[in-house]
Amino acid sequence: MKSDIEIAQEAVMAPITEIAAKLGIEQEDLELYGKYKAKISDEYIGSIQDRPNGKLILMTAINPTPAGEGKTTTTVGLGQAFGKMGKRAVIALREPSLGPCFGIKGGAAGGGYAQVVPMEELNLHFTGDFHAITSANNLLAALLDNHMQQGNVLHIDPRQVVWKRCLDMNDRALRNIVIGMGGKTEGVVREDHFVITVASEIMAILCLAEDMKDLKERLAKIIVAYNDQGEPVTAGDLQAVGAMAALLKDALKPNLIQTLEHTPAIVHGGPFANIAHGCNSVRATKAALKMADYVITEAGFGADLGAEKFFDIKCRMAGLKPDAVVLVATIRALKYNGGIPKAELSKENLDALKKGIVNLEKHIENLHKYDVPVVVTLNSFVTDTDAEREFVKSFCEERGCEFALSEVWEKGGEGGIALAEKVLETLEKKESHFHPLYPDELSLREKIECVAKEIYGAGSVKFAPAAVKQLAKLEQLGFGNMPVCMAKTQYSLSDDASLLGRPEGFEMNVREIYVSAGAGFVVALTGTVMTMPGLSKNPAAYQIDVNEEGKITGLF
Repeated sequence: MKSDIEIAQEAVMAPITEIAAKLGIEQEDLELYGKYKAKISDEYIGSIQDRPNGKLILMTAINPTPAGEGKTTTTVGLGQAFGKMGKRAVIALREPSLGPCFGIKGGAAGGGYAQVVPMEELNLHFTGDFHAITSANNLLAALLDNHMQQGNVLHIDPRQVVWKRCLDMNDRALRNIVIGMGGKTEGVVREDHFVITVASEIMAILCLAEDMKDLKERLAKIIVAYNDQGEPVTAGDLQAVGAMAALLKDALKPNLIQTLEHTPAIVHGGPFANIAHGCNSVRATKAALKMADYVITEAGFGADLGAEKFFDIKCRMAGLKPDAVVLVATIRALKYNGGIPKAELSKENLDALKKGIVNLEKHIENLHKYDVPVVVTLNSFVTDTDAEREFVKSFCEERGCEFALSEVWEKGGEGGIALAEKVLETLEKKESHFHPLYPDELSLREKIECVAKEIYGAGSVKFAPAAVKQLAKLEQLGFGNMPVCMAKTQYSLSDDASLLGRPEGFEMNVREIYVSAGAGFVVALTGTVMTMPGLSKNPAAYQIDVNEEGKITGLF
C-alpha cells in the first residue's frame, strides 16, 4: 500500500482558480500563493455576508489512541462524498503545527485517498500564517522587555510578567529559561518561558476575530504582566497593537486549497485542543457557511476537548449553531480502550470491544447534552470483522444515534457516500436545538467543575493553592463571565493519560489558572499537561528528507 505522502504526490491538482470558481470566487478575489493555494480577499468575504448560511456539520472523535481514529481523514472523505453526490460542500480545517509534524503525530492532512493537497506545503510553511503569529507574539515580548529596560514607566513587576515567547516547535528546553543575562545593557534579568505557537493567545485571537477591527480590539486586551500594585498591564498599554496587527494582516485571511478529488477546503488557524481551544478560525467557518450548502469542520482531539470547546467557546462567541455532529471511532481504538495491546488489535475480540466501547458511550452522552443530532461513524480497517461492526452499530442505535461505516481512507469520496447519506437523512429529520453546556453567569470555579464532572466524569475537582488565588484575582478583575478553556491530556477523559475507557468519580487536579483576555476565555491547566511539548526519543524528524529534485519524503 502506498504511503499517504506518495498518494498525495501522485495527485493531479486543479489550479486553485478552478477550485475557487466552483464557489463563485473570481480570480480577482484571490491572493495566489503559487498555483495550488490562495488566500480569500477581505473584499470577497465582505461581499457575501447577506447570503443565507449552509448547514454546519462538526466532525469529532473518541479519545485518540496509538491505534488511530482518522478524524481529519473522515472529514475530508465526507466532503469528497458530498461532491460525488453533486452537493455544494466545503471543508473547513485547521492548519497543522510544525511541532507534531517533526514529533510523534506526523502530518495533519487526512490520509489514504481522503487528503487535502498540496500535502507537504500544508504541513510545513503553507502561507506563512504560523510564522506571522509567532512573530507578533515575540514582538510583544520584545516590546515588553524593552519597556522595562528603557525606564519602566508602567511600573511592571518583573516577577509578575505573564506573557511568554513562542516557537512552533516541540522544544522542552525552552519551557523555563532565564533572560537578560550578560550585563546591564542586555535587559532586565528575569525568568521567562516559551509556549508552542499553537498555544499562544495570538493564535486564539486570530481564530476568534471577526475582522481587523475585532482583531485589534482583542490584541489591545492581552494582559502581558502586572504592575507593582497588582494591576494588569496590557498590549495596548505597551503601544504594541498596530505593529502586531501589521504582522497579522495577511494571516487573518482564510486559505483555500483542495482535496484529492478537488473539493474546496478552507484551512485557517490551528490552536491545539489539549492546551488551547482547538478550532479553525471563525472567519473561515463563517465564510464557508456563506459559500456552500454543507460545511464540514472539525475540532481537535476527542470530543471531551475539541467538541466541548467548539460548542462552549467558538459557537458561544461567534453565534454559530451546529446542525449535526459526526463522531468518529475505530474498532481498533475501542479495543485498545478495552485493554488490548496495539500488537493484538487486528484479532477479533468482542470482549475487549464491549469493555472499551464505554469510551464511545461517554462521548455520545456528552454530545447529547448539547441537543445536537449525532451520527456515529466507524472508520473502517480491513481487520474489522462483521461481528465487531454489527456490535458497534447496534450499540449506537440503541443510544439514539444514527450509524454509518466510513471507507474513505481506501476509497476516497466513494467510500464516504453511506456516511454522507446518513448525515443528509439526519439533517432532514432531526432538528438541532444547540445550547452551550453552562451559562455565562456561573463563577469560574463552577464552570471548571461543570466541564470536569459533566464532560470528563470527574467526581471532584481539586484546586492547587496557587489556582485558588488566581481564581479569586480573575473574578476580582472582572473576568468571571468568560468561558473556560480546559488544558488537559487528550489521551483520557480524565487528567491522567493512563486511564483509558471511561474513568469515573476521579479527582481532577487544576494546578494553574490564567486569563487570555484578548481571546476572551480563562485557561485552566490540569494534571501534567504542557504548553510546550517535547520531542520523543525517535521523533518523526529522523525520517523526513528531501532529494536532489526537491521531493520530500517521510513526512507522513
